[in-house]
Amino acid sequence: MTNISPLTGSADEGAPLAGTASEPAGKPVKQGRASGMRALLPSWSPKLAIGLFLVLGIGLFGIFGPMLVGDPNAINNIGMTEPSGDYWLGTTQTGQDVLAQLAHATRGSLQVGLVVGILATVLSAFFGIIGGYAGGAVDEGFNLFSNVMLVIPGLPLVIVIAGFVPAEDRGWWTVALVLAVTSWAASARVLRAQTLSLRNRDYVAAARVAGEKRWRIVTVEILPNLLPLLASQFVFAIIAAILSEAGLSFLGLGASNSHTLGTMLFFAQNGFALQYEAWWWFGPPGLVIALFGCGLSLINFSIDEIINPKLRVAKPAAAKAGAVPVAPPVPVAGVAAEAPPTESPAEAEARAEERRNAVLTVKGLNVIYQTEKPVHAVKDVSISLGRGEILGLAGESGCGKTTLAYAINRLHRPPAEVASGSVTFHDRDGKDIDLLALDKEELRQFRWAKLSMVFQGAMNSLNPVISIHEQLDDVLTTHKPDMPKKERRERCEEVLRLVGVDPQRLDSFPHELSGGMRQRVMIAMAMLLDPQVMIMDEPTTALDVVVQRGILREIIRLRDELGFAVIFITHDLPMLLELSDRIAVMRAGEVVEYAPADQIYESPQHPYTRQLLDSFPSLTGERGAFIRTGESSERAGGLRTPNANERAPR
Repeated sequence: MTNISPLTGSADEGAPLAGTASEPAGKPVKQGRASGMRALLPSWSPKLAIGLFLVLGIGLFGIFGPMLVGDPNAINNIGMTEPSGDYWLGTTQTGQDVLAQLAHATRGSLQVGLVVGILATVLSAFFGIIGGYAGGAVDEGFNLFSNVMLVIPGLPLVIVIAGFVPAEDRGWWTVALVLAVTSWAASARVLRAQTLSLRNRDYVAAARVAGEKRWRIVTVEILPNLLPLLASQFVFAIIAAILSEAGLSFLGLGASNSHTLGTMLFFAQNGFALQYEAWWWFGPPGLVIALFGCGLSLINFSIDEIINPKLRVAKPAAAKAGAVPVAPPVPVAGVAAEAPPTESPAEAEARAEERRNAVLTVKGLNVIYQTEKPVHAVKDVSISLGRGEILGLAGESGCGKTTLAYAINRLHRPPAEVASGSVTFHDRDGKDIDLLALDKEELRQFRWAKLSMVFQGAMNSLNPVISIHEQLDDVLTTHKPDMPKKERRERCEEVLRLVGVDPQRLDSFPHELSGGMRQRVMIAMAMLLDPQVMIMDEPTTALDVVVQRGILREIIRLRDELGFAVIFITHDLPMLLELSDRIAVMRAGEVVEYAPADQIYESPQHPYTRQLLDSFPSLTGERGAFIRTGESSERAGGLRTPNANERAPR
């Protein structure tokens, strides 16, 4: 589902603020179906171009080649003739033209592959998609039938059919039918699993509630999501069919009275082509099979990129034509741009002191998702994190908070890439580490030891079949392999005590813990190696307010005891006002305001920050008056006192 901005009412994080200038009125924005259909097609790449070239070339040869060559069965008295001007690929033992045989054999193999691909895909779609959506007895019956078909091997079935069907009646279509019947079951199980996942999605439930017919839900809501998977399975079925038919025919179990690449290899073996070194007889059909299979495989790899975008390799931003240029932030309409103020000597000294006390510095960071229409997710962000400081990142969904955190920790994968900027870690020993320049091994040693991260939805990040102790111990054995087993156990118990979890829970499994306890375990895991910086991406998501407040108190207490710095990401700006020392407010990839928490609350400078504050309702006062009074805050055990200069103990 798309998260709608509470401020703009739009799903576009770059939509203008209410009351600001936008597109001219009356000018419609066209959003054609072309962009939606384009998402179902593989992106253009060299491997796709090579695959299409091979497949189309061999396909055209198989379609039009038989029309341009002679009779493949014509016999003459010039057997085993090497390639020449009269016979481009030579002749067989009985004088038949190898080129004519190759053209007809290519057409026959393509027919087998196409028929098997269509039949197998239709059968797998019927039993997988229909059964998965229908559920109940239909699904159980279809699934049982698929399991039975999985254990019936195709080769013995072809042997049985070959024994009962006369050789003169055993054509290529017989082999194709048998291969199709015995090759659809595995694909059906994959489609069934995907359909079971899709049928529980919100948009399918909404269509069901709206009264749409079942056939329309399957064809309109579910099937389009499975088209890339069906295409991939169709291509794979063609490859498997051509190879299987060639193998069966080579063994003499195929359609000996039909022209296929497999039968051509079979007759080449029986004609002692290898013994006579007649490479022109057995070489061309084997080469056609290899090239056609290679072409289909390259196309299949390109289709896999639709199913799994992580497989895409992004082009460098500098070399990619039409890439989004890195530009300075655009001021919000209606807000005059201010010239940078001239620093006084005292301010300059304060800034220098801040740099000396910083543990993490981000300067001019830009992150771009190099998709068909590049998305500039993080725009020229510059922030610093002091030692022992809690820095809050606030903003609506899609504004770039998590993208910024991933860029700092070098967790991005294509198509995301850091286009420019720097991320510098200032170690306790005085050494500066350029995080964007670390290689894989250096990153492995750096993460968790100096900078750790608690991911969004962290309480679901624990492996359900491994005990808590094994998962905590795995971090220590990876980063401290020389640490004795007893000390590792003691360290695991120590971090659990720090987060308020009974050490006896070490031998428990995640399902035996509550949501709040699992969240605390993830925080304990992030603390195992005593990092200097901890990034927390919405660590209290899906927890009730009482558990949230307890975890927040633990974070503050641990920060005071251990001295690590925290980057805390959340949608909840009131929470950040109570928790953070400084706050960075993000919108559409930009940091629109970056100031101490007191200043953000008392005198926000940017219109977007003011709208964020005003968007939170109050139970007793005006909208936006969400901060408790001093008396009620003390009674409620709030994290913040009314006096901005007298913070609650942390």
